[in-house]
Amino acid sequence: MPDSPAEAPDPTRRRRPAQLLFEPQSAEPEPERFFDLESIDDPAELLRRSTELALAFRAAAERATDFQAVAAAQLADPRRFDALSNAEIAERADWTPDYAAKMIEYGRGLLQPRRHED
Repeated sequence: MPDSPAEAPDPTRRRRPAQLLFEPQSAEPEPERFFDLESIDDPAELLRRSTELALAFRAAAERATDFQAVAAAQLADPRRFDALSNAEIAERADWTPDYAAKMIEYGRGLLQPRRHED
């Protein structure tokens, strides 16, 4: 609440909508594009660029898997009052219970160096 009438907003003053400074998009959706690979005509350049992307995605997938394993290990940590079972982790991550157990063990291995650094 304002302390004085001078701080009260003027109820007669309303904000105006912002002006459109561009044309709205057409109703037709643009054709699907995948990192502009479809626009590369030179096969050598296409191979170079698509290989670069494949390697980047592979590295990203490996890193994401490491993060999944660390999270699974943390969720399964018996020191947590809300620790989850392998089956619960498997259900959340859409894994089999056996795979969840392997990921938890892998995650514990990834966490080991961090514990020694602390």
